[in-house]
Amino acid sequence: MELFHKGLIFFIILKAFYQLFYNRESMKKNSYLLLVLLLGSMVCRAQNDTVKLKEVLISTNRISLPSFKTSRTITLITANEIKNSTATTVTDILQQVTGVDVRRRGVDGTQSDLYIRGGNFDQTLLLIDGIKMDDAQTGHHTMNAILSLDNIERIEIIKGPAARVFGQNAFTGAINIVTKRATKDQLNARINYGSYQNLKGSIGYTEVFKDGSVQMHIAKQKSDGYRFNTDFDNTSLFLKTNLKKYQFLASFNEHKFGANGFYASPKFIDQYEETQTSVLALSTAYQFKNLEIKPRVYWRRNQDMYLFLRHDPAYFRNFHISNKLAVEANMVLNSSLGKTGFGIDFNKVFLASGNLGHRERTIVTAFLEHRFEIGERLDITPGVAVSSYSDFDTKAFPGLDIGYAVSDKVKLYGNIGYTYRVPTYTDLYYVGPTTLGNPDLKPESALSEEIGFKYTTAKFQWNIALFYRDSDNLIDWTKDNDTDKWQTRNFSNVSTKGAETSVNYNFKIGDFAQRLQLGYNFIEDDIKDVNVAFTRYSLNSLKHQFTSSIHTKFWSFLEQSISFRFVERTNGEAYNLVDAKLRATFNKLEISVHANNIFNTEYTETNLVQMPKGNFMLGLTYHIF
Repeated sequence: MELFHKGLIFFIILKAFYQLFYNRESMKKNSYLLLVLLLGSMVCRAQNDTVKLKEVLISTNRISLPSFKTSRTITLITANEIKNSTATTVTDILQQVTGVDVRRRGVDGTQSDLYIRGGNFDQTLLLIDGIKMDDAQTGHHTMNAILSLDNIERIEIIKGPAARVFGQNAFTGAINIVTKRATKDQLNARINYGSYQNLKGSIGYTEVFKDGSVQMHIAKQKSDGYRFNTDFDNTSLFLKTNLKKYQFLASFNEHKFGANGFYASPKFIDQYEETQTSVLALSTAYQFKNLEIKPRVYWRRNQDMYLFLRHDPAYFRNFHISNKLAVEANMVLNSSLGKTGFGIDFNKVFLASGNLGHRERTIVTAFLEHRFEIGERLDITPGVAVSSYSDFDTKAFPGLDIGYAVSDKVKLYGNIGYTYRVPTYTDLYYVGPTTLGNPDLKPESALSEEIGFKYTTAKFQWNIALFYRDSDNLIDWTKDNDTDKWQTRNFSNVSTKGAETSVNYNFKIGDFAQRLQLGYNFIEDDIKDVNVAFTRYSLNSLKHQFTSSIHTKFWSFLEQSISFRFVERTNGEAYNLVDAKLRATFNKLEISVHANNIFNTEYTETNLVQMPKGNFMLGLTYHIF
């Protein structure tokens, strides 16, 4: 009976939520309905159970280790840190991470590109629970399936070459978003309203039963846009179920947005785009004495419709549908010699496109790595991934990680590895009014090295890393004259060197926890033996990046956060950004106010697309049960 009651509440809220966005005239009526529903639902039982993890493991597809024991530069962002940040989206969270560059077009991550350590958006791999979100059409779609912050348990950011761990597209790093696991029954409703008629609502429902759990989340957001032709209409659905040893995940994201100058020259202001991204995945795990086997099968579909003139679709229209079917098995063998991770990944890509043609690509990748622990201090992990491409050569990506724990708080580490990326279909075949692909492109390759130091205690974490990457045949959109079309081209050689450091300090004032974070990143690119006047994406790195944030709490019901970011790119462009948030909690009700770019900085992040000046968002969240 209680389950029926909760399900009925969820259905009624869902109906009101739908009408709120698709029938604005009924907004007032539905507001009363929602208020009555929230008051009536207080008869439901409340649960205050909390789960504390003794040790958070960094999840790779094979060998998983606590962060301190890894011999790589890894940033871990927990659900609590996400909640206490100034961010409202994943893109906002990643902007505050040292060494990560998210270049946004518009607000709230409607269209965003992901960069790590000076790489480009095709060279960074995004994963959700280990499911790879790369798209063979273009890396512009990597972030399309991004999740609501409500569904995220933690974010793991692996910097440096990760091809031997994840394969294709992990050229400069990888980001794995780990979704929450249900621990109690919950029903939450959230509504936000802010600048530019930005209306956002979501409902989350979780049910825990004897042999598993189910989680559902729906979100809708609409805005008139912060300048001409930047309106958007976003919808996202998320479903996750656990039944005994099996886990099923499904998500759907739809983005409809005006794309004023997003991809072409800023003078082209009438562009428009719609994307739909779906993911279905089934995974499980088996334990046989010392052997763990984790098979997974998944399907990712992306649909992209692009208009060069929104008011005249017949002038130039692109329509693409890409499908990826993947089967993988990852295994870990524990023995007296240490941990051996091995696995195989098979995926088949299909593309149907009016511009790029009908394409197919098959990639088979085998992985092998072994972690030697010599005494209690030294760890050595050699490994290799071998990938076979149906339309390119077979390549091997060997790598080596070495770490030495000076004490249980201090660790020195270093790693070296080869990495590789084949061109996307847009790189190879795209033809448009301002851009032109190149079917003669060669794959990119690089050798990357890193040395680092980490100091870790419960209150204080400090990391320093120096890195170097020697890249060959880098791919970027280039032109020799300002009036030429952008065309893809291989650079002969680019060397990238850099350094980064980050500090996290947890402390208390009275009985309340506080947190201070600081970070700095430096990158310098050395372009050798190439004569190119203009490049579009790759070689506009964050030469200097300084990030800082502080979360404070002085009263039991009120918390505040503020973040500051300074950026200077290699082209000389520099800007400062300050964001802030207040969150008040009254029993089951949360009230929040977000303020972004509070000093009205004028800036662009990519392609001369002007980002919005100061804007705000007010949010109400009610935890029904």
